[in-house]
Amino acid sequence: MEHIQPATFFHFRAWLESLRLRTLPLAFASILTGSALAWWQGAFSLTIALLCFLTSGLLQVLSNLANDYGDAVKGSDGSERLGPLRGIQKGAITLAQLRTSIVIATAMALVCGILLISYACHSLSDMLSFLLLGALAIIAAIAYTVGKKPYGYLGLGDLSVLIFFGWLAVIGSFYLQSHLIKPLVLLPATASGLLAAAVLNINNLRDIETDRQCGKMTLAVRLGAAHARRYHLLLLGGALLCYAAFACFARPGWGSWLFLLSAPLFWQQGLYILRERSPLAMRPMLEKTVKAALLANVLFSIGMLL
Repeated sequence: MEHIQPATFFHFRAWLESLRLRTLPLAFASILTGSALAWWQGAFSLTIALLCFLTSGLLQVLSNLANDYGDAVKGSDGSERLGPLRGIQKGAITLAQLRTSIVIATAMALVCGILLISYACHSLSDMLSFLLLGALAIIAAIAYTVGKKPYGYLGLGDLSVLIFFGWLAVIGSFYLQSHLIKPLVLLPATASGLLAAAVLNINNLRDIETDRQCGKMTLAVRLGAAHARRYHLLLLGGALLCYAAFACFARPGWGSWLFLLSAPLFWQQGLYILRERSPLAMRPMLEKTVKAALLANVLFSIGMLL
């Protein structure tokens, strides 16, 4: 029994590392923003919001598992990478087990998504539209690193993050609750997407050397380290401008400017990114970028509630 417990704990910990539960708050942040916008319009639904949170979380878990599987098959995540080693790299999880977990996560995301659509959609056209969007989200989660030509290896990951973490998550969760089409909602949705892309860019800046060596042509690799740092500033600045534009045009009240409290964090991060040139220096910035992005979304959402 003494020999089983450490091995069991090691295996459990390996699965937690592959699930990457720390990435879930960023997925939830976009749903929070969309739900807060629905509240602003007097159309908030707790049941629909919870189903959106659950579906988004399952899609993020699916993406994490598929990412580990695809990188393991292609040999992209070796022992020399600067990021944390996952269970598959430590030998605690096999490729077959990862494939099984991907199937299970896909099935769970499908069931939860269908429940959400059947509960929230009032017309056949809405149901079909969101079924299609849900299928695309699942395909995108898997195809990021899996397949012969994964789009994450072609430098399209940032665009995918903007679409699914920003536009689809925010506008989709807003529409499913309010059934309103508000063009101005595109602004905070874009802000959420840009901040999520900033998190991905920090990750890619950290792994830029190992990605280049293994042929993983992320946008950071294609731009080069210097331009990728400038691109990062554009992502942060663009997000703040989108929030500000919404506050100016929608005029929901003074609370819509609460996001500015996160601006000093982005300013400090921008200075650090420009000053520190080594990939190793990006390791602590990943968690800080996630927290700053989450804070901006939360502050904006609180403003909508006020």
